[in-house]
Amino acid sequence: MNAPGTDAAGRIRALVVDDEPVARRNLLTLLRRDPTIDVVGDCATGAQALAEIRTARPDLVFLDVEMPECDGFDVLEMLGADAPHAVVFVTAYDKYALRAFEVGALDYLMKPFDDVRFEVALERAKARVAEGRRAPRTPQSLVLKSAGSVVFVKTSDIDWIEAADYYCRLHVGGATQLLRRSLSDLEGELDASLFCRIHRSTIVKLERVRRLDCSASGDYDVVLDDQTRLRLSRRYRRRLQELLNVRAAGPA
Repeated sequence: MNAPGTDAAGRIRALVVDDEPVARRNLLTLLRRDPTIDVVGDCATGAQALAEIRTARPDLVFLDVEMPECDGFDVLEMLGADAPHAVVFVTAYDKYALRAFEVGALDYLMKPFDDVRFEVALERAKARVAEGRRAPRTPQSLVLKSAGSVVFVKTSDIDWIEAADYYCRLHVGGATQLLRRSLSDLEGELDASLFCRIHRSTIVKLERVRRLDCSASGDYDVVLDDQTRLRLSRRYRRRLQELLNVRAAGPA
């Protein structure tokens, strides 16, 4: 048996998420006609979808927009880099189409759709999955929901990141944005050659670090280009110094 997220002979693992039982059954029937598709499950809510995607690691998700607990956009925001290679939104409303494509959806199926339209979406998904398996998953931007809109933050623009309860607060050029992700989750998907954790609640962009200041007690502060001072934990000091290729004075 293959581990979650792996494929056998190019097979594609697919998940269906829709709060309408009839809609789920229809999609499942169509998917099971294709011998290259392995259906790994179906979900009725956004919360179920989050858990199932993180466990089953599907390549392709057919995702409803309006669902109990959290909607399709919430699901993608909270998944971050754990999002599957291909996401096809399925909904009865055309008003979400622009936002769907802005957050990286591959296609947008309007209910009711016929078999021909479904096949077009599925073929696009197969091509996207094949491309995604060859490409790195390090995100170039983060997608945030803010006041009813979708905001994109380039990872290259981030100065530093701090934990804020169950959120991350992104500091970008003097402004801040809240991302509904834990700091540990976000750390796992950022490029480790560009970002470094310096404290249990802080990650910095290495390019923004100007110097390390050592106090009389031997503790260090990380000073950024804009003079922001951040505490450097002893636990993370050696790693930061290695990445910055510097030797700081004081005890190891």
